[in-house]
Amino acid sequence: MGFDAFCSVDSSDPFWDWNRTWYTSNPDLTQCFQNTVLVWLPCLYLWLSAPIYLIYLRSHNHGYICMSHLNKAKTAVGFLLWIICWADVFYSFWERSHGSRAPAPVHLVSPTLLGFSMLLATLLIQYERMKGVQSSGVMLIYWLLALVCATVTFRSKILQALDQPSTVCVWRYTTFYIYYALLLVALFLSCLSDQLPLFSPAVKDPNPCPEFGASFLSRITFWWITKMMIVGFKHPLEEKDLWSLNPDDRSQGVVPQLVHRWNTECQKVKSTEQKTLYSPKRVQRNEGKQDGVVEESEILIVKKPHKTKEPSLFWALCLTFGPYFFISCFYKFIQDILMFVGPEILRLLISFVNNSSAPSWQGFFYTALLFICTCVQSLILQKYFHVCFVSGMRLRTAIIGAVYRKALVISSAARRTSTVGEIVNLMSVDAQRFMDLITYINMIWSAPLQVVLALYFLWQNLGPSVLAGVAVMVLMVPINAVIAMKTKTYQVAQMKSKDNRIKLMNEMLNGIKVLKLYAWELAFKDKVSEIRESELRVLKKAAYLGAVSTFTWVCAPFLVALSTFTVYVLSDEENVLDAEKAFVSLALFNILRFPLNMLPMVISSMVQASVSLKRLRVFLSHEELQEDSVDHNIVAGSPHSISIVEGVFSWSRSESPTLKRLNVCIPEGSLVAVVGHVGSGKSSLLSALLGEMDKLEGAVAVKGSVAYVPQQAWIQNSTLKDNIMFGQERMETWYQRVVEACALQPDLEILPAGDETEIGEKGVNLSGGQKQRVSLARAVYCDRAVYLLDDPLSAVDAHVGKHIFDQVIGPQGLLKDKTRVLVTHGLSYLPQANLILVMVEGEITEMGSYQQLMATEGAFADFLRTYAAVEHSDNDELEPKKGSKGMENGSVTTLVGSASKLPQTGKEAEVLNKKVKNAEVGKLTEADKASTGRVKLSVFCAYMKAIGVLLSFISLLLFLTHHLVSLFSNYWLSLWTDDPVINGTQPYREMRLGVYGALGLTQGVAVFGYSLSMSIGGILASRYLHQSMLYDVLRSPMSFFEQTPSGNLVNRFAKEMDTIDSLIPSIIKMFMGSMFNVVGSCVIILIATPLVTVIIPFLGLLYFFVQRFYVASSRQLKRLESVSRSPIYTHFNETLLGTSVIRAFGEQARFIRESDQRVDHNQKAYYPGIVANRWLAVRLEFVGSCIVSCAALFAVIARASLSPGIVGLSISYALQLTASLTWLVRMSSEVETNIVAVEKVKEYSDTKKEAEWKHEASTLSPGWPTEGCIDIRGFGLRYRHDLDLAIRNITIKIDAGEKVGIVGRTGAGKSSLTLGLFRIIEAAEGQILIDGVDIAQLGLHELRSRITIIPQDPVMFSGSLRMNLDPFNSYTDEEVWRAVEFSHLKSFVSGLPDKLNHECSEGGENLSVGQRQLLCLARALLRKTKILVLDEATAAVDMETDNLIQSTIRSQFEDSTVLTIAHRLNTIMDYTRVLVLDKGEIAEFDSPSNLIAQRGSFFKMAKDSGLV
Repeated sequence: MGFDAFCSVDSSDPFWDWNRTWYTSNPDLTQCFQNTVLVWLPCLYLWLSAPIYLIYLRSHNHGYICMSHLNKAKTAVGFLLWIICWADVFYSFWERSHGSRAPAPVHLVSPTLLGFSMLLATLLIQYERMKGVQSSGVMLIYWLLALVCATVTFRSKILQALDQPSTVCVWRYTTFYIYYALLLVALFLSCLSDQLPLFSPAVKDPNPCPEFGASFLSRITFWWITKMMIVGFKHPLEEKDLWSLNPDDRSQGVVPQLVHRWNTECQKVKSTEQKTLYSPKRVQRNEGKQDGVVEESEILIVKKPHKTKEPSLFWALCLTFGPYFFISCFYKFIQDILMFVGPEILRLLISFVNNSSAPSWQGFFYTALLFICTCVQSLILQKYFHVCFVSGMRLRTAIIGAVYRKALVISSAARRTSTVGEIVNLMSVDAQRFMDLITYINMIWSAPLQVVLALYFLWQNLGPSVLAGVAVMVLMVPINAVIAMKTKTYQVAQMKSKDNRIKLMNEMLNGIKVLKLYAWELAFKDKVSEIRESELRVLKKAAYLGAVSTFTWVCAPFLVALSTFTVYVLSDEENVLDAEKAFVSLALFNILRFPLNMLPMVISSMVQASVSLKRLRVFLSHEELQEDSVDHNIVAGSPHSISIVEGVFSWSRSESPTLKRLNVCIPEGSLVAVVGHVGSGKSSLLSALLGEMDKLEGAVAVKGSVAYVPQQAWIQNSTLKDNIMFGQERMETWYQRVVEACALQPDLEILPAGDETEIGEKGVNLSGGQKQRVSLARAVYCDRAVYLLDDPLSAVDAHVGKHIFDQVIGPQGLLKDKTRVLVTHGLSYLPQANLILVMVEGEITEMGSYQQLMATEGAFADFLRTYAAVEHSDNDELEPKKGSKGMENGSVTTLVGSASKLPQTGKEAEVLNKKVKNAEVGKLTEADKASTGRVKLSVFCAYMKAIGVLLSFISLLLFLTHHLVSLFSNYWLSLWTDDPVINGTQPYREMRLGVYGALGLTQGVAVFGYSLSMSIGGILASRYLHQSMLYDVLRSPMSFFEQTPSGNLVNRFAKEMDTIDSLIPSIIKMFMGSMFNVVGSCVIILIATPLVTVIIPFLGLLYFFVQRFYVASSRQLKRLESVSRSPIYTHFNETLLGTSVIRAFGEQARFIRESDQRVDHNQKAYYPGIVANRWLAVRLEFVGSCIVSCAALFAVIARASLSPGIVGLSISYALQLTASLTWLVRMSSEVETNIVAVEKVKEYSDTKKEAEWKHEASTLSPGWPTEGCIDIRGFGLRYRHDLDLAIRNITIKIDAGEKVGIVGRTGAGKSSLTLGLFRIIEAAEGQILIDGVDIAQLGLHELRSRITIIPQDPVMFSGSLRMNLDPFNSYTDEEVWRAVEFSHLKSFVSGLPDKLNHECSEGGENLSVGQRQLLCLARALLRKTKILVLDEATAAVDMETDNLIQSTIRSQFEDSTVLTIAHRLNTIMDYTRVLVLDKGEIAEFDSPSNLIAQRGSFFKMAKDSGLV
């Protein structure tokens, strides 16, 4: 024995002695073992981990920590320890020289080694300080290990001193006690955390995350979040209580990494493609390499190559998140190994109970070991989950960021392949999928590992009969795989239906006003319900599958145990099933159950994620706009501001070119007008200049920066001021000039909070004219070199248009030195243009100044001659009138209604300042509020009711049966194992086996039953909830839609319904399961060891307190998280609608920042939520470990009176308890947080509703109104009950067949009157009679379906043209065609390949605005009612179309009553009477000729329009 000689000179001190250590009632280790292993172990740990740790520290520098008292103390203790070790070494030398006999080598080697380790530890402490580590885990573990090892020696030394005082060496004893005391101090010091490093970001942060500065112990137990939990327990958490995100989790850190990696991937693929498919047929070009790439891709399309390699998004994700995620694999591995310690200790405990001669300290030793192992295992597991969840969170951030950035550069052709809804889904659903998967993904290797280990231990236990069990398991795998595959196909089908449903909902919400005006709600409700039914059919199939899979995996472990025990017992008479074999096997089977259940789940989750991955990859690889299609770097000297040479453009590569043979040169500073008929490509020309179209040939150059005003104004949901400033800094005087020039001053006075008024989504609370002017003001304020204006004057009244032209666009306007390209239908502006471009079918047919074009007698001259009579305008009119100042567009928002008259004097500024203070008034949209407090019982009751009471009751009963039978079968097993063994065999084993099998069968039936009834119940509930929510939303009045952002509503129909469809049933199922499990385990433990009654109530209380404490914060965090989720999507939605504007202004970076901020804001609530989960799990698993240890401890104490079967039963149940407890709390909080979805869906049933749609007994004659007389008596209405009347005292009588024009400046109440007529807003006073019937007495549908409106903005829904004209299918094809013909669309529709079945894209984007307007006219012609209301319908149409519409209305509606809200007075000059409104009251009402003779306000307007 070399070791014995190393420890003592005469080998008197052996290294190991079993009699001294194990077979004794007072165990102790030998001196030699203490001096070698116990000293070397900590040193070995430190020297092994130091190099890795040093490398880690070098790469992770957090800044420098100044020397603090703590640090000085740590260093001093380390130094002292080092000195003490050297003292021992010197003592050994001294002994050698002075003593009688030389000391053993161990006394030299061990202290030397220990001394060097202490020195290393001291140096590490200093290095950590310089790298900014506030608390170190490596060092803490080292001190702990050293202390534990020293404690064994400490006990041994004291025993030795008591037993054999003569052998004590005083020097070594003294140094050892000092060493031990210093170790205690060192351990204590390393538990504390140092101060923050200098220059750390946390110093500047108002509310930093305490994780960074928390000590190591606090981190592994997640103690650092307790402060927030306490706050959350005292009062519901709010925004301000949340910490800032860690820098590593923020968008600005995470997203660029992924984008960079993805771009690298794409480059790789591109370069390989170019190698393999390089074609010599390159057209010779000398415009740089980009064009070459374009050409190649064209050739590739021609050649139809073999499938090219796709760039791998998966690989990009791996490279980005792999390294951090890899740590989790390490944790998982350790945890998997520790899992099998439990069953081993159980085996030792059962054999200990069987062997009455074993010393009792062994039992306590096993118990302690069990406790320590379960604790360590739970800490490691939670750390693992934490890493996984943080990775998932970063992944989601990165994906959302990447999708957002891509959406800003995607080409219009690609943009058309996916609707807004689908792109938003990429962000919400698919990003979420990845997040869910990442928490499981390690199971792919960990599950097989666990299975292999479990089988190994089982083989040791039962021998070959294990194979029977394995066979059953192997059979289960394909069944589960088939189920998973089927589920996946159903999932895809359901996603498809869901996409369609959300798309339709989105459109309905966007066009809700039109649905209400036309009384089309029911038709669309049926369309949604139809999609929903097909979705539910799929869900039902999935539910049946789910029931089968639940059945397989609940019964699998039992079947496995049954088959194994059967084979074991029947294969050999001598095989006795004793407690050790049975219960250790059961414990191992329980471990097996988890990986086997998880595998199919993980596989299906991976399959889902792969679908998502593909969707994301396709989106991210869409083609982008050609960055070089417009050249902005023109030589400074060139006189041309814009030039197009031989330009050919199309919207997508596959289509024929929209614009052909364009040659334009525009000199700097000139005003260019573009005219042409509807659909002649005027807007496309501007898009080509912006680089939004695909440039097929030619060159485009634009000099300087660009500003763009689209035809349909794009307004953001923020304050009016933000909309105008658009991210520029505030220049007060310039801002005032812009507002003044764009005629917005009067509007600001009337808006409730001036320019601080919040504007709703898509500008709902601004009239069309105001939106257009805000859009124009934004462009002017940004002060660019080139202005592209797409018909900004169409939606404003004539006099306002004139004002804007003079003040902004014209030769004397603010923009007089800029280059302006103005698309216009207003002929009066043409003489002032330097250059006029005439467009016909995508080509510029003529260009030149007004005089030149008039002289050439071409298309332009004809064009003008047609209208010269209509818009005759004298040149002297172009001088701005001094008197017309008051008639500017003093506009009132449609939503807010007119405020009382404000002084329009020099006090304007004061008034504005007063307004600003009252910014709250200007709030409009209500953000999703986070509800607080516990979820009410009523919500659960509502859900139960939705399922059906009987079904709920049956499910509960089946649950109970299953769990009772399960408990009894295990109890039966314990009785079986206690059967006495006679002649090496157990007598009643066939009977025992038969009953055991029968119990198992009963269990299976119960499981299948309850899982089926739950799933069916869930589907019934979700059908009922969706139907009622849809009905409630459609029954809501217009004001509801203006105040609720559509994002919130869509969120309810998408996210919350999804939760109710797929999550809630399964969560409730799991909750019930884990609840019964926990109760069952407690009952068994109490039966086995009644002593536990002392402990369980105490632990139960602790558990309950921790759970309540946790749920209070967790629920609120979850709510905050879901509330902050909507704004991400709302903002994204908004961006998608305004990409062209954002790109034109070059504001992409700002919008990306804003999006990132919103994502971070959302993650700020999500992160503490994850940590709170971990906090809870650590606490609960500790409670679980205590219960296990108590069960074991009391079994050890009472071992004399217990049979091994009962001990085995009790402890194997206790081992499961920890998992069940954690699962129970997780599920109970999941139930609470997810049932909120039901609460949110029910929320709309309590909001205000419109009047009834139909009255039961309708008294109306079918043909009503037969005449069309409208009698308005003292009518007034207000938009909200807290506002003044928007219109008041309107009393007029309109006879049958009269044509009445309604004029007045914007906001005078013109639209309000029509809203009152359709009862979109109910009257506040007075009444309206139609043919003598008071409309307030009618059902809304009866009223709205009998009168017709052609609304201001033409709204289209995606679907066929036919559906857009006649959603109820109540007209024949002939009638539809006739309407199309009269609305002058026949040639257009006949030219389409599918005629009336032509698919309109979302919002009718594949039709021009003019065509949409004509389709609205066709709708009106189809209904052909006695009353027709035209609301500014002529705004976006050129003169020709305008004339068509007017003549159609005159001919087709000559015997109907027509009310026209007019902008262009020439349309109503031949009407019977004109109603002039001013500030909501009647100003004048008479025939046009009389009004002009009166020289009142109508005369002024006519004069402004040049009609007098």
